[in-house]
Amino acid sequence: MSENSEQTTSKTARITISDIAEALDISKTTVSRAISGKGRIGEKTRERVLAYIEKYNYHPNPMAKGLAQLKTYNIGWVMPGDVEVASLPFFQRCMLGVSQVAADNDYDILLAMVYEKDMSQLERIVQNHKVDGIVLGRTLIEDERVEFLRSRDIPFVVIGSSTAPGVIQIDNDHISACRELTSILLMKGLKKLALIGGDSSHMVNRTRRQGFLMGLENCGIDKEAASIFMDCRDRDEIAGAVERCMRDGTDCIVCMDDGICSVALEKLKENKILVPKQMRVASFYDSVLLDNHIPAVTSLQYDPRNLGVVAARTLIDLINGKPVEPVTYLGYEVALRGSTQ
Repeated sequence: MSENSEQTTSKTARITISDIAEALDISKTTVSRAISGKGRIGEKTRERVLAYIEKYNYHPNPMAKGLAQLKTYNIGWVMPGDVEVASLPFFQRCMLGVSQVAADNDYDILLAMVYEKDMSQLERIVQNHKVDGIVLGRTLIEDERVEFLRSRDIPFVVIGSSTAPGVIQIDNDHISACRELTSILLMKGLKKLALIGGDSSHMVNRTRRQGFLMGLENCGIDKEAASIFMDCRDRDEIAGAVERCMRDGTDCIVCMDDGICSVALEKLKENKILVPKQMRVASFYDSVLLDNHIPAVTSLQYDPRNLGVVAARTLIDLINGKPVEPVTYLGYEVALRGSTQ
């Protein structure tokens, strides 16, 4: 490479608004207006600035750009810090979707962890104006995180459902999905279903339970005929629920998520209960946790990454003052497999 080429490359790498203004003999304000598309400026002048920018591959400094537009160009991604290991892949895949959209729109991600009784990280990034908006990765029935964000008048969307008024929600259609799978199981001739669920304070568990009950109703089954075990938060509680199912003559155990399902399958194997010959099993959420089980597990399939993509796009539209849908439900697939044959 020649000396002149090296000088040109070096100049291109550190070009500033001042350099552009000096080269074109115009003011820095005029250059800024041409870049932002705001303010009064002649079309010929704008074209000169844009042509110069294209020639020298100019990229606005993110900090300066943010100051000029009163933006940080950061998005907050908020996820539970006390999440179970089995649930981590869901939040990781959601974050991948958020990151993809953020990068496409010149935004960076700022991670905040929240705990059952500690949301100080979320409070700090909002109070210190570190972000332009928030994606909240999990919702609760009585959700102080949602109430905090509503009180701070900051753009935010939630992945999940919320009963709080005015909250922008991006969620899988859990009610329809769980209703459909439950109805299919009953139409296959199963008579006595049991549902094993997690923390009842989580909105996702509430909506999945609602879908299960609606599936029973669709098939004319009294909800009292099904056993429902909620708040099974650890292996012992899940195992205890499985033991009850075995004693009560349950013919199909429906698990609210993949973590619960994997423990239930282990407990059945431990007790030498054959699936599906002696007990059928289904899950309201599929993941790699269930991939290697034989027979394969009947389950509902969602796309967590797409949840993150849609949530981030919606948030950026909200930040930019564009209209957004108050609630967006994403699709699902019912995978009927060997565990319910």
